[in-house]
Amino acid sequence: MADPMRLQKYMAHCGVASRRSCETIIAKGRVRVNGDIVTEMGISVTPGVDTVEVDGNIITPEPEKVYIALHKPEGYITTVSDPYDRPSVMDLVKELDNVRLYPVGRLDYDSRGLLLMTNDGDFAHHLTHPRYHVEKAYRVKVRGIPNESELDRLRNGGVELDGRPTAPANVWVETVTGGDAHCRVVIREGRNRQVRRMFDAVGHPVTELTRLRVGPVWLTDIEPGQWRYLTKDEIRALMSGRSE
Repeated sequence: MADPMRLQKYMAHCGVASRRSCETIIAKGRVRVNGDIVTEMGISVTPGVDTVEVDGNIITPEPEKVYIALHKPEGYITTVSDPYDRPSVMDLVKELDNVRLYPVGRLDYDSRGLLLMTNDGDFAHHLTHPRYHVEKAYRVKVRGIPNESELDRLRNGGVELDGRPTAPANVWVETVTGGDAHCRVVIREGRNRQVRRMFDAVGHPVTELTRLRVGPVWLTDIEPGQWRYLTKDEIRALMSGRSE
C-alpha cells in the first residue's frame, strides 16, 4: 500500500495543477474525497485506497512525467481554463492532449517568452516556491530612461509589493531607443506581475516584456507558439537550483 500524502500534493501528482493552485481548487469546494466535499488543507489521502474527484471527475496519478518549454506569444492566458474564453497556452500544446499539463508559474496575457509546463507536481512546486529562489531573466522595454537611483531601488529591494519589500534584483539598461529604455532584469521571486509592478513603482511603466530564462533554461531556438521537451540535464539542473 502506498503511503498517505496531503491532498493537494496528490492532486498535483495527478496532473491537476501546481500544489498552490490545487489548494485554491480545494478551498473552492471543487474536490470530493470518498464522496465528501473537502475544503480544508490538512487532509491526507492514500493512493489506491481513497477516491478523489475534482469537478466530478475521478483523478489518478499521471503514469509518465512530461516537461516542456513553450515560447508563449502575447495574447494568451496561462491558466488551464478561462471564463472569458480567451486563447490559452493549452491551445498551443493540443498535440499533448493525452497529458494533463499545466503551466509552472504565469506570464501575463500581454507578455511573451519562456513558459515551462509539466504534469509533475513536485517539479512545479520546486520551481514556484520562494524557498528555492529559482532565477528568472527578462528583457523589458519601459517608458523613459531609469536613472541609477531608480535602478538602485530595484537592485536593493527598495520596492514594497503586497506589504513587503521585493528581494534584490539584478537590473541594468541595455539600450535606449527613442527616449525609452530596454532593460534586463533578473529576479528570484515570482509575485503576481512583479516586474511590471517594480518598474511602475519607480515611474517607468513596462510596455513590452519577454521572459528569456528560467534557471538554466533559455528561450533560445523556440519560435513563438512552439515548444520543445526539456532535456534530462535541464530537469536535473532546475531541481538542483542551478541557474546556468
